[in-house]
Amino acid sequence: MTATPTSLLAAGLATVLVALALLHLYWMVRGVGTGTAVPTRTDGTPLFRPGRVASLTVALALGAAALLVLLRARLIDLGLPLVMVRLGIWGVAAAFAARTVGDFHFVGLFKSVRGTPFARWDDRLFTPLCLAIALATAILATTTE
Repeated sequence: MTATPTSLLAAGLATVLVALALLHLYWMVRGVGTGTAVPTRTDGTPLFRPGRVASLTVALALGAAALLVLLRARLIDLGLPLVMVRLGIWGVAAAFAARTVGDFHFVGLFKSVRGTPFARWDDRLFTPLCLAIALATAILATTTE
């Protein structure tokens, strides 16, 4: 199989998604600290405390997203109709685009709560990564390869 720009993009994107899924599995087992992984109010109290089920759910969703990326680039074949795969990949793009925009309070480009450790990491890493994933999946959804 010859490497194409689409297959290289898909392989890189799937790797990132799997790494994020593994991180959430780690948090499922070890628990999520209140440092930079969870949004906090300005007084430092976490907005929520993700439990094992929530961490597992996110890990499974990220794993499913990685699978859709590989299916869309035709790096693997499970016999699913292309229209289903395309709809799925657009769903992944939409989910990460929504996370990029955020909730207008604690996460995303337009958050109002700033200055917390989470907000700084969100500005520097989390939101840009979500934007990159959204754009990459949108590219995969529109490619004709």
